[in-house]
Amino acid sequence: MSLSTGFLRGMAMLTTAVALVVFVGGSLLEAQPKAAPAKLDAAGLAKVIDKAVNAKLAAEKLTPSGRCDDAEFLRRVYLDLVGKVPTAEQASRFLASTDADKRAKLVDELLASPDYGVHLTDLWTSLMLPRNSDNRRLVPEPLVQWLVKQFNENKPWDKLVTEMLTATGTQEENPAVTYFLANNTADKMTDSVGKIFMGLQLQCAQCHPHPFTEWTQKQYWETAAFFLRVQTGNLNQAAKNGTSPGVQELAKMKQGKNALPESAKIVPPKALDGTVPTVKGTEPLRPHLAGWLCTPENRFFSKALVNRVWAQLFARGFVNPIDDIRDENEPSHPDLFTTVSAQFAANGFDLKYLYKAICLSETYQRTSKPNDSNRGSDPTLLARMNIKSLSPEQLYDSFQVVLGSERAQGKRPAVVAPQRGGPQGGKAGFVNFFNLDENWDPMEFQAGIPQVLRLMNSAQMNNPARAQEITKAAKSPTEAVEALYLTALSRKPTEVETQRALAHVKTVGDSRQAYADLLWVLVNTSEFALNR
Repeated sequence: MSLSTGFLRGMAMLTTAVALVVFVGGSLLEAQPKAAPAKLDAAGLAKVIDKAVNAKLAAEKLTPSGRCDDAEFLRRVYLDLVGKVPTAEQASRFLASTDADKRAKLVDELLASPDYGVHLTDLWTSLMLPRNSDNRRLVPEPLVQWLVKQFNENKPWDKLVTEMLTATGTQEENPAVTYFLANNTADKMTDSVGKIFMGLQLQCAQCHPHPFTEWTQKQYWETAAFFLRVQTGNLNQAAKNGTSPGVQELAKMKQGKNALPESAKIVPPKALDGTVPTVKGTEPLRPHLAGWLCTPENRFFSKALVNRVWAQLFARGFVNPIDDIRDENEPSHPDLFTTVSAQFAANGFDLKYLYKAICLSETYQRTSKPNDSNRGSDPTLLARMNIKSLSPEQLYDSFQVVLGSERAQGKRPAVVAPQRGGPQGGKAGFVNFFNLDENWDPMEFQAGIPQVLRLMNSAQMNNPARAQEITKAAKSPTEAVEALYLTALSRKPTEVETQRALAHVKTVGDSRQAYADLLWVLVNTSEFALNR
């Protein structure tokens, strides 16, 4: 560990706090500080991020790459915060602006956009709603619509998760129950909650104590006990009857042990830190789990979310894999991980605050172009921005912007369900066709020959009418080429690119077809498929 554990003590902006060490379940776990840190605003936290990252780079004798240019930042922050590329008009306006604060203002604008909630919903529904034979009849749209609203209203993360963990009622009455309907047994819920909201691989301990985790089989089933009373509606029956399936928590365990995996242990509920809930009579158990989990004092909760957001923006988390936070899996920047997590909690679990702080940092705004010092360096060190492949959702939504749709024209509804379109069509069909592994690495391009051929041969991709629409206001072929580059790649062409494009227009003779050819080439480039 090259970054001193005394790093935080030297920062005047933070309250000096002494970390506790507590013995839990046979292992030493770092607890949250006794005193909450002094709250930093987003700009203040951005400076803390840069100071820590730069200190680590200096210790590793690496020179960071310089600041990215406006075009690189523009496309990056659009893809990261709203899941799509900007329109040509948006790109032109930003690139032409001389406002010294235009990057910070753009971040605020995107966080306030309705598309922010849609993009986050894309990310979280793919995590929370796994597709399997038990839930194939599940209708996800109620949860999708609900999550979009919660994210756009910036509901604090602790409150949002609490509402999902304690959800009761029918799907029509309370869309949050969809999470339980998708993970409809106590073991599936335990696995999901552990990975998503705690960053822990609890499922490894379901059958026996795992040699690579600190959790025991007994602790696994003590956690699962919080869900043993939950009864979920029959999805097949609900679909047949045209009714809304629901979730309720019964007064006692809903099933006998025979309905659980053979490894199941029927034990009283207990939190992972050993806290035993004080339950009166038949009152629900899940609020006790949420009351323990969704708090600033719970080291798992804030760190799990921060690690996911960090990985989303930088392609690598503080801890990797991102859902395997444990003592043996050391973070890339231990003190900074603790600091960012503590600030996220201290600022009321404000997701937009967290995104803003990271995006304002110079670390986030570094170019992806390497220099001689950092070429081939460990991507977790962030000497330059890591290049990420677009997710299927980002790719689809960006195609809609570039190739023409209501969304590109600013007419997109405030709420659009990502799964809409049926299993074979629309966005859902596209995402299914480009389906990635559950633990896909954004720094690897996983699309194969079938996906590439689909893009290259799609009629929508070779659209002279759309190319004509993009270039109709151009007063010269040079302006037309520039319009196509701004539309597809959110930047102006280089001089060499312009000359090549103009040569193609002259060779083809038919400018309408030539511009269509150019648009086809641009949306099939690696530059379009990557977030730099």
